[in-house]
Amino acid sequence: MQNLLVRKYFYLWLAEFWTVLIAFLCLTSFKKLPSIGVKSADKYVHFTFYFVFTILWFLYFNNKKLNSNDSSKALVTKVFFVAVLYGIGIEIAQSLFTTTRKGDVLDVIANTSGGLIAVFLVVVWSRFYKKKDNQIK
Repeated sequence: MQNLLVRKYFYLWLAEFWTVLIAFLCLTSFKKLPSIGVKSADKYVHFTFYFVFTILWFLYFNNKKLNSNDSSKALVTKVFFVAVLYGIGIEIAQSLFTTTRKGDVLDVIANTSGGLIAVFLVVVWSRFYKKKDNQIK
């Protein structure tokens, strides 16, 4: 029981940290940093942000078992929609609250793509895990 509690709070801490990190990095100016020279590097970063966001929040809620009626697929779908809304909110905040950043529809597409790939991997993992679990019984 204690191990489950520690794991639950560990995932919560990671998910919250990642969520705040996304906001900080997306709303802060990095004009003084050198360019890395990779075309569309920003889109890869956004993809990664929301891929990890979706995985971490899924792990937290899956361990928390708030809705025991929810399947892994339903739970990760809910987390995905929250990730999309959060990404849209960050892009709106960039347009409204910063002078050095601007909202970008392509960033929203990259965010959504990262979340979608995370959903796909969670669903595949869940099916594999259930199949393996059924073989053990």
